[in-house]
Order: sequence, then C-alpha cells, then structure tokens
Amino acid sequence: MPAPDASLAGEDFCYITTTGRVTGKPHTIEIWFALAANVLYILAGDGERSDTVRNLRRQPSVRVKLGDVTHEATARVVTDAGEDALARRLLVEKYQPGSGDDLTSWGRTALPVAFEFA
Repeated sequence: MPAPDASLAGEDFCYITTTGRVTGKPHTIEIWFALAANVLYILAGDGERSDTVRNLRRQPSVRVKLGDVTHEATARVVTDAGEDALARRLLVEKYQPGSGDDLTSWGRTALPVAFEFA
C-alpha cells in the first residue's frame, strides 16, 4: 500500500499498531505525528522505555492508521542528526500553536521514531 496522502498531514492523531514483544498480540496507540514525504514521525515521550519503542525494536513491521486507511510501515528509531532535528521541528511546529502547554522540553527530549511506508 502506498504512503498516506499528504492531505492527511493535518490530522490530529495517527494510530500505530506494533506487535507485543512478550505477548505477540497487537498493541495500538493513538499519538501525535508529522508527515514528511514518505515518512511519518512521532516523538516517544518515554524514550527507550516506551512499550511502543520496545515492541518495534523487536518487530519493526507495524501498521499505521491515518484517517480511514491503514498502511504497512517499517519503524526505526531515528539516529541521523539531521533527520532527528527535522522530526523534532515538524512535531513541535505542528502541535505547539494549539497546545496550552509549552512543548519545548518534549520536543527536545522525546525520542524520534520514523515509520517508512512500503
């Protein structure tokens, strides 16, 4: 399935389904995201302790639901400095204007994760 349509970039949330590293059962979260070309980014606030991150490290094949369509994707923790900065900037710029909270600390400390679509 192709990457999500760019018009869905304005959606408030996406739904990411990983495979539980212990149970093997689907584990779905609702989370803020940003799209850039063929990649969807999230920031995991609990970093490496996040169940989602721990699950995707075990099994990087995930499902991402955006709008009414579910897409297959491959997840990875962002390690490239330029991509790291891009993910952080995109997420903070998208959500800071509507947030009642200052997202600066979250944008600086959360762990960027990328989801690449087939």
